[in-house]
Amino acid sequence: MIGKTRAAEAAIAEVKDGMLLGLGTGSTVAIFIKLLGERISGKGLEVLAVPTSYQSAYLAAENGIKLTTLDEHPRLDLAVDGTDEVDPNLDLIKGGGAALTKEKVVDSSAKRFIVIADGSKFVDRLGLKMPVPIEVLPFARMAAAQRIKILGGDPKLRDGGDRKDGPLVTDNGNFIIDANFGKIKDAGVLELELKRIPGIVEVGLFVNLAHTAYLGYEQGIKRIDRRK
Repeated sequence: MIGKTRAAEAAIAEVKDGMLLGLGTGSTVAIFIKLLGERISGKGLEVLAVPTSYQSAYLAAENGIKLTTLDEHPRLDLAVDGTDEVDPNLDLIKGGGAALTKEKVVDSSAKRFIVIADGSKFVDRLGLKMPVPIEVLPFARMAAAQRIKILGGDPKLRDGGDRKDGPLVTDNGNFIIDANFGKIKDAGVLELELKRIPGIVEVGLFVNLAHTAYLGYEQGIKRIDRRK
């Protein structure tokens, strides 16, 4: 928890009065949202935020953060989001919270995109620990899974967990396929190949999107900036 808190605190320092923010989804972003709420109530900070999930929207509202939409503000100043994996090039695997589609739209709409995570999320190469989450139209799940296998992936339909029978359903009404490719040689190429498959809505590979990552450790913060 201390690593996540350190990362969230580092990102808070980049938030300025009057900003339009993108709010990601996940446990580290939840800490960021609470810290942001404290700045709003304690220091009079004024911002507008676009959430990437119902979870983030509810948490933002609880913490006094005013919400807006991309319809009203299609270009954001700053997006802050978590990650499941991040490599030295700041390429990401995201989608553990099943919000990858809205996250990619919001994160790519920001002038600056900051990733916050504890240090365990840092890997030498994507795919080392995590499968690639893929949002798919429900009726296309089997056809898409077959094509994912052709690309070398091992696709598994994500279930709803202990509290729900059947597959997990995203905020968009779709399913998630978690596809294990092992260590990914070229994340950009794989992303494009997957997005060519009919029925796939979005892929949890975020390539050339993040500008900075704050990785939290017990000893402190490690900052990684995108290579020029």
